[in-house]
Amino acid sequence: MAASTAWTAGWKRDQMEALKILVLCVVSAMLYGIVHDQFTARICVEYFTIFHPPIFHTQSPTLLGLGWGIVATWWFGAFLSVPMIFAARAGHRPTLRASQLITSIALLLGFMAVCAILFGSAGYVLARSGVLATDWLTFSSSPADRYRFMADWWAHNASYASAFIGGIILCVLTYRRRARMVA
Repeated sequence: MAASTAWTAGWKRDQMEALKILVLCVVSAMLYGIVHDQFTARICVEYFTIFHPPIFHTQSPTLLGLGWGIVATWWFGAFLSVPMIFAARAGHRPTLRASQLITSIALLLGFMAVCAILFGSAGYVLARSGVLATDWLTFSSSPADRYRFMADWWAHNASYASAFIGGIILCVLTYRRRARMVA
């Protein structure tokens, strides 16, 4: 009976730690999204008001950045949490707690921010130099508005792409980290 109770207690601890990793990934994604969208909503508010569904009926960059920062990112944090939980907890190797993943996830968010800045700047420069066509953007007759839209579009796509690729790399590194704990 004591072995059964110990096993149940261990299983509950494992489940709680997996839940903590899920919450860490979702909250981290949402915080990144909020900060990212606070910048991009100020660069080109039309990116949110015209090219997104009208969920938030406001022109406020702050409210749009807050709302879309949550709506557009929580699901990615949930998606990343599944392989991250397996990478950190599954199998017979020593496991990692959610608190041990904070630095790695923060580095991923930093990488995503750098990619967003670089690609957003590139989108702006390429649009301004005529390499990227902006004629299809009919929301404004101002070329400057269309260039800023392209900056936002490229920054957002860079964030998602770097999150996906970086998330896979982070999971692999997390699993390998556990292997080094055995040695």
